[in-house]
Amino acid sequence: MKDIYLAVIGSGSTYCPELIDGFLKAKDSLNLKKVSFMDIDERKRTIVGNLCVRMLKKAGVDCEVIMTDDLDTALQGANFVVTQIRVGKLHARYLDESIPKKYDLIGQETTGIGGCFKALRTIPVIKHICDRIEAICPDAWLINFTNPSGIITEFVLNHTNVKNIGLCNVPIDMLDDVKEITGLDSEITYLGLNHLSWITSVKKDGEELLPGLIESGFSPKVMANIKDDGFDIECLKTIQALPSSYLQYYYCREAKLQHQREDEKTRAQVCMDIEEDLLKMYQDEELCVKPALLDKRGGHKYSLAAVSLIDSIANDKKDVHVVNIKNNGTLDFMDDDDVVEIAAVIGADGATPVPVTVPATKHIKNLMRVVKAYEKYTVEGAVNGDEQAVINGLLIHPLVGDWEKATKCFEELKQAHKEFLPEFKF
Repeated sequence: MKDIYLAVIGSGSTYCPELIDGFLKAKDSLNLKKVSFMDIDERKRTIVGNLCVRMLKKAGVDCEVIMTDDLDTALQGANFVVTQIRVGKLHARYLDESIPKKYDLIGQETTGIGGCFKALRTIPVIKHICDRIEAICPDAWLINFTNPSGIITEFVLNHTNVKNIGLCNVPIDMLDDVKEITGLDSEITYLGLNHLSWITSVKKDGEELLPGLIESGFSPKVMANIKDDGFDIECLKTIQALPSSYLQYYYCREAKLQHQREDEKTRAQVCMDIEEDLLKMYQDEELCVKPALLDKRGGHKYSLAAVSLIDSIANDKKDVHVVNIKNNGTLDFMDDDDVVEIAAVIGADGATPVPVTVPATKHIKNLMRVVKAYEKYTVEGAVNGDEQAVINGLLIHPLVGDWEKATKCFEELKQAHKEFLPEFKF
């Protein structure tokens, strides 16, 4: 059993009990010796942290607990660091979702121009966290859940020396949904970028099941945070793959824009309500378990993905997870240093990509290349405060593309997030 010294950065997140619940379920293989709950929001850090402490006590887990707003204190002795931060809190997400609507652009926190600004705000903070990890606990593994996870991992792996694996709950949900239909022994090929991914093959006993699954109308369940507009079967036949929920923003763009026009509340405002309801529940000193309402935040199986990954690294399990890592030749149509979302064998030395034997279609290759170029432009813009790089990225992004809309929306979002964009000129 491996001793775990955990630092949770952004511990005021209402997702945090989900993470602790995952460690409790894995306590036979992971011995949680110390947890540092770090957050700059004292109210949320205290409320959420106290629930987590009660959960640990009820489960009989004897570990040191620290609650702090000081990053250096939290990182002391850590061998795993989990980042789940939201720079600017949910109000910033509200701006990312509502301002693009004025320009008839999709406002979403992980993709398009909204996701771009979330990345621009987040990368400077992640850079500071990585600088401190390198100084205080350089051997620690950074497990990042902060969105947009793929772009954040793209930055960390190409601009810092921190040992990092990017993670998302979308792959584990998709794979489980397919295995529920086809059996646990089915061989599934999953590839893409974070929130731009597909299942491209499902084989059992050597037989390819994917065409039959598509013909039957099957598709993986849609994430709780996305309104389900469905995928047209003819669309799936055309792309020859099962797309993740987030591809609805690409393949059902007009429907998503129409939701924005008609919905009384943005997703951020819905999350604000859910968060306050959760915080109210968390203050009940009799509550010692993760409440069911948490699943409505869209983080289903988040703890399973995070804790099983940590378990695999800590105990050198050499099992397979879908993660965000450097391509390193795995997908021959992507650059080696491109961060992609693929299956990898996870052990004490990190992630070793699993060879992809089923070729991606031209559609997938081309869309991945375009969106990866946008992601790299966004990282360049965040690192250097380069507005032209950001605009170039937005002009090639499939959900933006229009010069007038892109530049005007960029300027309004830039001014709205001014305090969180230290590299940019105002």
